Amino acid sequence: MAASRALGTFRLPPLPTIREIIKLFKLQAAKQLSQNFLLDLRLTDKIVRKAGNLTDAYVYEVGPGPGGITRSILNAGVAELLVVEKDSRFLPGLQMLSDAAPGKLRIVHGDVLTFKVERAFPESLKRQWEDDPPNVHIIGNLPFNVSTPLIIKWLENVSQRDGPFAYGRTQMTLTFQKEVAERLAASTGSKQRSRLSVMAQYLCRVQHVFTIPGRAFVPKPEVDVGVVHFTPLTQPRIQQPFPLVEKVVQNVFQFRRKYCHRGLGMLFPEAQRLERTGRLLQLADVDPTFRPCQLSVSHFKSLCDVYRRMCDEDPHLFAYNFREELRNHKRAGQDKETGQDKEASRESL
Repeated sequence: MAASRALGTFRLPPLPTIREIIKLFKLQAAKQLSQNFLLDLRLTDKIVRKAGNLTDAYVYEVGPGPGGITRSILNAGVAELLVVEKDSRFLPGLQMLSDAAPGKLRIVHGDVLTFKVERAFPESLKRQWEDDPPNVHIIGNLPFNVSTPLIIKWLENVSQRDGPFAYGRTQMTLTFQKEVAERLAASTGSKQRSRLSVMAQYLCRVQHVFTIPGRAFVPKPEVDVGVVHFTPLTQPRIQQPFPLVEKVVQNVFQFRRKYCHRGLGMLFPEAQRLERTGRLLQLADVDPTFRPCQLSVSHFKSLCDVYRRMCDEDPHLFAYNFREELRNHKRAGQDKETGQDKEASRESL
């Protein structure tokens, strides 16, 4: 108990401010990496509070940069904080924090898109998927250029219960451009409803917990920033493989202003498109004149279940790519024109 109280009351000693760290190590946000620094510790504290009770927790922070959120996490009484930073310019400032919090901060110079976090924390932290979430958290102020591919990667990890979710239903508290945050949490029928909405909400409880004005960041981005909290569901709302769900959802939303049958048709070869699309919609009991934003997760569940049965009946169907068929048609047309040109040339001799 004494050790737990000591962890819970840990506070960092006096340190240079984040602004002073930036000046000390001559740090500048790299525009090509979509970097924006959050200097206000009241806001970083608020992000960490939205993650929940972090006393004695093991936390994985992505993209710590100069260490603003890192400080707030350490002050929350965590057992251990692991940070993964790709940009070597930030390592000296992070090392200063590590020296101020002996045994609490572990720094990895690496890429969050490839780092194997499932090997990073003790095996004893693992929980059954149906149990309460483990005492493991992911927190991060994500660079805009990696936020969408990273959350899609982690959602696939949720579906497979691997990566950061090998420990159980690991919770995530992450920043995104406000527009992306709104899409992730958008309800059925809203204008922000998108592919991200469905992919996140069929696997997680998603909350857009608050918005940070762009002026709080250095340099000031052109957009505000949304903080989103994810808790994986005990059972996904669509019980199909992630690639299949992703393919159906992507096809629907590629024509987001059209009726849903337009995008769903792209799941099928042109010669059978009309008949198979009609069959899919009929068996799934989905109105073909619904717009993509009007489709609920339940609608997508029905569509994915029927599409899976159709793929089982036709083993070649899932591999079909309508763009490839278009390219083949175009190539065949060019070959035909070339042949006609050669014939015309011969006739002109």
